[in-house]
Amino acid sequence: MRIPYGDTTIDVSLPECDVTVAEPPGGEPVDPREAAEEAIADPHGPPLRERVEADDEVAIVVTDVTRATPDDALVDMLVSELAEAGIDRDQISIVVGLGLHRPMTDAELREGLGEYADLAENHDAEAVREVGTVDGSGGEGSDGESDGTDGEEVQIQLNPTVADADAVVSTGMVEPHQYAGFSGGAKTAAIGAGGESLIGYTHGPAMLAREGVRLGRAEGNPFRETLDRAGDLIGLDFCLNVTHGPSGGLASDANETSEGERSESSGVLGASAGDHRAVVRDLADTARDSLSVEVEGSYDAVVAGVGAPKDANLYQATRAATYVALGDYNPLSKGGRIVLSARLPEGAGEGTGEQRFYEWLSEAENADALYDEMRRGYEAGAQRAFVVARVLRNYDVYVTNSESSAVVEDCLMHARESVEDAIEPGSDVLVVPDALDTLLVAG
Repeated sequence: MRIPYGDTTIDVSLPECDVTVAEPPGGEPVDPREAAEEAIADPHGPPLRERVEADDEVAIVVTDVTRATPDDALVDMLVSELAEAGIDRDQISIVVGLGLHRPMTDAELREGLGEYADLAENHDAEAVREVGTVDGSGGEGSDGESDGTDGEEVQIQLNPTVADADAVVSTGMVEPHQYAGFSGGAKTAAIGAGGESLIGYTHGPAMLAREGVRLGRAEGNPFRETLDRAGDLIGLDFCLNVTHGPSGGLASDANETSEGERSESSGVLGASAGDHRAVVRDLADTARDSLSVEVEGSYDAVVAGVGAPKDANLYQATRAATYVALGDYNPLSKGGRIVLSARLPEGAGEGTGEQRFYEWLSEAENADALYDEMRRGYEAGAQRAFVVARVLRNYDVYVTNSESSAVVEDCLMHARESVEDAIEPGSDVLVVPDALDTLLVAG
């Protein structure tokens, strides 16, 4: 069988194990440009051309390299629609919604935005300014007790280009997200073009402990609700988002390609445009139908596929482990292990958040001590270390085939040369070829 590895795949053979493969049903791919055009023509709420004036300065916030969003096509459709309202190219700015991730290179901007790369600037989370506050939406923690944040006002900071714009538009990818349920919608602008205040608050231990903050849940999710309020405050006028299917067919030898390249059967499954809340609801339904797999029983090991762009660094790749162990259905036996194959050419990662993640994990004595310490608070961006610690308290995580084995070992995880080296013979193994785009649910 094959699992993702960077832009290609690797072969895995576990003849001495009892192997079950969890592959979601997927859906019928659509052309991103055509889907975007149809979504813009039939949006949730008024069309974009009716939401702007001809003399407006417009900021378009786009995703960064950690999201496989077809931003070139989406931006092209948005620019065309803005032209119908009398807005020229020189009235448009593009801000890359980095949050606390590293800046995109010039080459990445050209690849991601095509002819619009010259309009783009990388967001700088240290150069933001306050634009207001939103209700922090206090609630109960997972233990049923009040989390102590009722009535708390959260400061909203924003990229100056976005704050100064007369109209704000965003692209986005609605895909499973550990905390927001699904990404996209207001998240691209409020987090991607925001400051540490909202990032730190929404990703802090009190928020992450709230009931409803979980993978695959958009409704009744305090994290998502806070983002949506922030989107309203910053004046997010219009969203154009897409969703995609699973990587498709990677576990089956019958789907091998001659060069070992990853299957292209996933692709965009749909697009939605207009009011940010409705866009997320719309595409979350599409994603959930495409990505859900019913699972029964428990397993000694779960092989969780990652692939590009998320396996560029350990910060992103560990999402596969937390998605498996902290999702709707946990398939692991007590003391089980999660095995990830990831290239990790950037090591732990190069952005502020990634470096904070590395510092917390690499300086910790063990997962229990790290978890207890981080429950008292941490800087924005370090939240991935917190959720990884939650997983490591109960399960071992093995990272194989990486270019940064020393970084893996520094971070309380285990590096191995191959998947086979990380799994004990005779194990019951669940293979999730596309772990970041698979929602495991109880069968």
